[in-house]
Amino acid sequence: MTTSEISASWQASLKAFLHPRVVTMLFLGFSAGVPILLIFSSLSLWLGEAGVKKSAVTFFSWAALGYSFKFVWAPLVDKLPLPLLTRWLGRRRGWLLLSQLAVIGSIVWMALIDPALDTGSLTMMALAAVALGFSSATQDIVIDAYRIESAGKDFQALMSSTYIAGYRIGMLVAGAGALFLAAKFGSTKEAYSYAAWMKTYIAMGGVMLIGVLTTLLVREPAEYRPDESKYSTKDYFRFLLVFLIAVLVFIAAFRLIGLGTGGIKSSLTEVFANKRLAGFLVETCRLWLTILAAWIAAWLMIKFGLANRTMVYESYIEPVKDFFKRYGWGVALLLLAIVGLYRVSDIVMGVVANLFYQDTGFTKEQIAAVSKTFGLLATIAGGFIGGLMALRYGVIRVLFLGAVLSAITNLLFVLLAKTGPSIELLYLVIAADNISAGIATAAFIAFLSSLTNISFTAVQYAIFSSLMTLFPKILGGYSGTMVENMGYSSFFIMTALLTIPVLILIPIAGRLLNRGT
Repeated sequence: MTTSEISASWQASLKAFLHPRVVTMLFLGFSAGVPILLIFSSLSLWLGEAGVKKSAVTFFSWAALGYSFKFVWAPLVDKLPLPLLTRWLGRRRGWLLLSQLAVIGSIVWMALIDPALDTGSLTMMALAAVALGFSSATQDIVIDAYRIESAGKDFQALMSSTYIAGYRIGMLVAGAGALFLAAKFGSTKEAYSYAAWMKTYIAMGGVMLIGVLTTLLVREPAEYRPDESKYSTKDYFRFLLVFLIAVLVFIAAFRLIGLGTGGIKSSLTEVFANKRLAGFLVETCRLWLTILAAWIAAWLMIKFGLANRTMVYESYIEPVKDFFKRYGWGVALLLLAIVGLYRVSDIVMGVVANLFYQDTGFTKEQIAAVSKTFGLLATIAGGFIGGLMALRYGVIRVLFLGAVLSAITNLLFVLLAKTGPSIELLYLVIAADNISAGIATAAFIAFLSSLTNISFTAVQYAIFSSLMTLFPKILGGYSGTMVENMGYSSFFIMTALLTIPVLILIPIAGRLLNRGT
């Protein structure tokens, strides 16, 4: 079934949602949706009940930076066969099963830590959250590649819609489900219970078995046929060794550079008269210096022959070279700017959403019922609407519409902040926000999928999705601090204004892409 046949009528479009490959993404989307809220909002509420400061709670969103740097190890997922698993399940499904088991292990690790005990426990919770972010990001790499390789471009908008539906159901379970369970097991804002949150997170690890079962039942993508004999076992091992050493250099450099930042922060605080701004500048420089150190270490190892240069070139350089060759430097940079900025407003606001609802006066049960449960239905509806509209009117148009709607709905939160805990207004705001988010996300995923080359699916999509979340998550780590300084109303207005660059860039990109076809 081609795009023209699918889009010929609404009835044909709706029937296409029942295609097995489209339905499969519902369950894989669920598996991808469970971990993210266990790092973000559910963990934020847990830490808040445990007495952790609001500014420290939002810093935990940085634990998900693995999503933003997953392009670094995406080539490993593409190139490295897994002992036993690859032969048994295939390259994609083998990595998918491994990552899902790692997600389960990380969730259980978090469950075994009480962040209220001491600073050491909070540090261990941060490490467990980083492990969850890393393993979940790896799962996303494989699912994204599986989605693009298991069906042609004709089905990508529809598969994006069912993926979003499954993803949001997974978020419902990890969001509303976690809140309901924690409350049922006896933890409240006034009376914190570690045992309640421990049981809740163990239950969340259990629901990930749905993803494991799906991985075991689906087939390996027919379009993906890697050349297993091109490189030796020694080449794969040395490639992995270079990556692991670079990671160790990253960790060591991060710690060593951190030892000398105290004096610099103090000096910059005097210069800017702003402690938080000084801290942001120092930590940002620290991060990029650490990345540079890891890159230099990897470059030296490759230069002196520790890894197969051809293998490294094909893994890291060719996917990037292919993208710029297909679109040209000007259009390619414009597309990357859209990718990097499109979700800034959504992600930055999402970090403090649950805290906002609580501070406004809504109960945990109301947050779960309206924001999560009702919001899920609105998002799924928006995702299906976005998928159908992308088929009939084109991805670029729906991409622009999604950005406009996101800005408008962010402004509705200003009204809620000024009105107070009105349950009726909360329903209205959540409905508008989630429908617009569903439309925007369905179009955006289809847009990203259209930019990839089937020869470099995992790496190119990982680069796009990493860039998509990098700046938003760095900025989101300071969202709690921004709220403390400017208040919720001004914060929501600021997030709406963040969509303006995207609204300018999308029409330009649409004209250039149409000119090139």
